Formats: sequence, C-alpha cells, structure tokens
Amino acid sequence: MSKVLTEELIYQVLSVVEEIPAGSVSTYGQIAALIGREKNSRLVGKVLSISDYYGRYPCHRVVNHCGRLAPGFTEQRERLQQEGVTFQSNGNVNMRLHKWQI
Repeated sequence: MSKVLTEELIYQVLSVVEEIPAGSVSTYGQIAALIGREKNSRLVGKVLSISDYYGRYPCHRVVNHCGRLAPGFTEQRERLQQEGVTFQSNGNVNMRLHKWQI
C-alpha cells in the first residue's frame, strides 16, 4: 500500500474533501472518481482515516454509497445534523437530498 498511498494522492483526496459544501455529503466512490481512481474508494477511506496528520478537513461529510456513516466516527452524525443534513429511519443520510451535486 505504501507505493499507492503517496503524499500527492493524499492531497488530491483531501483537496476534493475540502470542496464538499456544508449540508452536503459525498461518497468514497465519488471522491475516487473525481481524482481519476474510480476503483479505489477504499483507498479514499484510508486517506480519510489519517487526515488528522495533514490538517483539518471536513471528513465528516463523506459517507458510503448508501449514506451509511463511518464506523467508529462517533461525532459524524452530530456534525452532519448541525449542518442541516437529514437522516432516514434506518440511520443513513438521506442521499437524495444531500448528495453533493458536482
């Protein structure tokens, strides 16, 4: 993985995350596609898990394709709700209303 996870890739991912507007969410796959790595959504997740080493980024605005929150990220739901993001009864983000339209 070290050959794949370069500083350049990390900053590509984080620069996209930085553009997600408050009140919207993006998916790991959407970010992967935007940086030209359509099949590397897990790699995007890895980058987000270490993002604290590179500064403050709104990683709470990234969810899986169904709108499911990141496991172990206990503050994610509260932060999204503070930005006006709504959730379905199953606990997932309402992607129809809040998916980032690029």
